[in-house]
Amino acid sequence: MLVSPMVSGALLTMASIETIFFIDVITAAIAIFTLLTFLKIPAHAKALKEQTTSYFTDLKEGFSYIRNHDFLKKFFIFFAFFFVLAAPVAFLTPLQVTRSFGNDVWRLTAIEITFAIGMMLGGIFMASWGGFNNKIHTMTLASLIIGACTFALGIISVFWIYLIIMGVVGLAMPIFNTPSTVLLQEKVEGDLLGRVFGVLGMISTSMMPLGMLVFGPISDIIKIEWLLIGTGLLLFIQGFFLLGSKVLIEAGKPISKDARGYTERPCQDEGLGPGRCSG
Repeated sequence: MLVSPMVSGALLTMASIETIFFIDVITAAIAIFTLLTFLKIPAHAKALKEQTTSYFTDLKEGFSYIRNHDFLKKFFIFFAFFFVLAAPVAFLTPLQVTRSFGNDVWRLTAIEITFAIGMMLGGIFMASWGGFNNKIHTMTLASLIIGACTFALGIISVFWIYLIIMGVVGLAMPIFNTPSTVLLQEKVEGDLLGRVFGVLGMISTSMMPLGMLVFGPISDIIKIEWLLIGTGLLLFIQGFFLLGSKVLIEAGKPISKDARGYTERPCQDEGLGPGRCSG
């Protein structure tokens, strides 16, 4: 993510966009060849058994599991709205830069590079810090940062300040993604974890395109800056939804172990699964 925008920017000065896109075909072929030829992973024990369920059955079970757990229901509803509101900052900012600052290749390259640098720094920051004791508090911090920065991208008129804000958005992404992933790994039963992550993947890959179905056409009528200001405010406000949910706050608390090595988990009546699981 850091190198490719620089290479692409350089290539655009000497090659057509069609030629550059064809590089994707070549690199994908190399990646597939590498996976098939050099990467050998033993089959999982479950995969060796005769499969009695289909993908859609597994997906249905994932939805059923989420529906029966209050924490997961609220968690996934939050994610669905978050991905829709994040569509403008994710997809419309290059168009905004072209319209408001100029269509110079270096400008579009710069926003991609600063975002990637921000993500790298955010990953290093999370690796060294680890987040608050309550993972929901860490997610809230990231949500507020993303909302505030999205709002700022709609009002900034100086390009180098715009780049700094874009870098901060990138920095906030690992702060948001890391605790949310760990939280699911801790709270969801191992046998159903794949199904739950499958539902999360479906939400993440469907909500943003749905958001763009709305915000894309609107951006030809309303200035993108106004869309960023509006969605930024909503993202910022939505961050407080995490703090206002007792179920989510309870789920975000750190898991502790008793003297026998058992992992203490929230009880079933709180909608979070088994009362106690072996560590």
